[in-house]
Amino acid sequence: MEIEEKEQKALEFATAAHGSQMRKYKPEPYIEHPKRVAAIVKSVPHTTEMVCAALLHDVLEDTPITGPEIEKEFGKEVLKLVQELTDEFIKQKYPRLNRKVRKERETERLSKISDKAKTIKLADIIDNTPDISLNDPGFARRYIPEMEALVKVLRGGNHQLYERAQSEVKAAYKRLH
Repeated sequence: MEIEEKEQKALEFATAAHGSQMRKYKPEPYIEHPKRVAAIVKSVPHTTEMVCAALLHDVLEDTPITGPEIEKEFGKEVLKLVQELTDEFIKQKYPRLNRKVRKERETERLSKISDKAKTIKLADIIDNTPDISLNDPGFARRYIPEMEALVKVLRGGNHQLYERAQSEVKAAYKRLH
């Protein structure tokens, strides 16, 4: 399968999986977020598997799609990246913990993921942070410190995206104050 063909297949798969889901803060289909994350990943050195995982990064969390389905369609490496990016496992592992403790454990888990997955997670933060800080200042007061802590552990991901994510978090703090 050619590179563009595999990425197109991932886009179609993610679009179908997310179906009619909409973004929380914008009147747009949810798939627009994974498309932007994939575009950010494509702006730096990347692999086809990273682009596919960027498109699929929220599928396990937010849709009925399973890991074996992703592996069957896109292979073990894409599945591994998507699993590394999926925080649903932290909820399943620690369902009784409050958000603060869950996020601390999730940050620790994410500090150990592959550099490729860190690059995708940085792109996710770059896309999500302005949206949240501009549209939900109440939630942003909790979210922005979580992202600040998270970005710190994502060293090893693409340096350019690391710098951009730090800048987005700083800009979000300024918007709140």
